[in-house]
Amino acid sequence: MENKRILIAAGGTGGHINPALGTAGYIKEKHPSAEIVFVGTADKMEAKLVPDAGYELRTIEISGFWRSFSPEAIKHNIGTVSKLLKSSSQAKKIIKDFNPDLVIGFGGYVSGPVLRMAAKMGIPTAIHEQNAFPGVTNKALAGKVDRVMLTVDKAQQYMNPKNPCVITGLPIRGDMLKGDRDFARAELGIPDDKPLILSMGGSLGAKPVNDAVLGLILNKYKDNDCVFLHATGKNGSWFAEKLEAEGLDLKANPHVRVTEYIDIPKCLPAADLVICRSGASTLSELQALGKPSILIPSPYVTENHQYHNAMALVNNGAALILEEKDLTPDSLAQMVNELLSDRAKLEAIGKSAKDMAVIDATARIYDTVCEIVK
Repeated sequence: MENKRILIAAGGTGGHINPALGTAGYIKEKHPSAEIVFVGTADKMEAKLVPDAGYELRTIEISGFWRSFSPEAIKHNIGTVSKLLKSSSQAKKIIKDFNPDLVIGFGGYVSGPVLRMAAKMGIPTAIHEQNAFPGVTNKALAGKVDRVMLTVDKAQQYMNPKNPCVITGLPIRGDMLKGDRDFARAELGIPDDKPLILSMGGSLGAKPVNDAVLGLILNKYKDNDCVFLHATGKNGSWFAEKLEAEGLDLKANPHVRVTEYIDIPKCLPAADLVICRSGASTLSELQALGKPSILIPSPYVTENHQYHNAMALVNNGAALILEEKDLTPDSLAQMVNELLSDRAKLEAIGKSAKDMAVIDATARIYDTVCEIVK
């Protein structure tokens, strides 16, 4: 990769952007002379995350279709068609101006026109799919690019690639891999004799998850036999007030901790049980640290991919699943109580998660793309 020019297309969510940034950082670490430029959109997360990481971002206009016939959706979809017509020429201009030796797509709608155009122009291409059920863009690109890289093996059954898929796993932050349970618990001030239940529903805060965890805490906090650390997300500002209104004095019960966000690398190593959604990055971190979990897939994401992500672990005995349609304070409390009362089962689930972990994903991605750049 010495002196190579690499174009990376990724956008929309952190699940696409962060693995791309991790890969870019790894390449730059090994080859400081490599020139890396990102392609994204001007109005999504990449517009902040990519420049903040020190990379140039070039933009195209692209969006997805809304699956609705409402007046608002129809207007949006007409705009999407217009953007699609423009996006190929925008992608072609960026590629011609930068003249890359390699183009890598990490998902999001922006990957489509960029990778299609690069493949058409004969430039080496690769894509990385984070989820067990591939996104629409990557499924469409699989037959055009030189390499398809996957986080989990299950995704192969939905792909029709030009060349065999490569299982690379998903890049994980280096600070996460260094996490130590005892150190993390000491830093957080968690007693050695009490299990820590870490729960979260995403950065915005999922109300069904918040509601169920609220009921779980109210059901168990008087026992004082475990520590709760719950991240409410941005839309969960009501959570602490509701606990107080139900008679739980947070100051008098330090084993119940409520915050808007948590520092994942600092808190996850300390956890004995995690209750969370099943985004690809989250699952890779649970696996890397060998954490048993109760997964509550978001049913609102494209192609219900979080359910498929969760089942990849569940089918390996590496997690339990509680679908949102079955989620209540009682159903969550029952599952938590069963796990906490059976330490051997809890540890077995964590071990199975650890056995699934791929901790050298970035190196695997690097090796794979090196093969196609002559």
